[in-house]
Amino acid sequence: MAQQLEFFDIPSPCRGICQADDRGFCRGCLRSREERFGWMQMSDAQKRDVLRLCHQRLLRLQRASKQPDEPLPEQPSLF
Repeated sequence: MAQQLEFFDIPSPCRGICQADDRGFCRGCLRSREERFGWMQMSDAQKRDVLRLCHQRLLRLQRASKQPDEPLPEQPSLF
């Protein structure tokens, strides 16, 4: 895989909602405590890895919160 040059710093995913959930992940950015506190010391590769993990956590939360689709009521036949 070809490497892409990084010209800009990778910004923090912080959304300003700094509260931990029951699993220890931030409710705003979905980073762990270690990921939040160590962000400034991480390399760009480590930051990209954390962002990938946050995206996976978001998808997992969305799947878990999605209610099963209820079947649509069928219209009685007119014939």
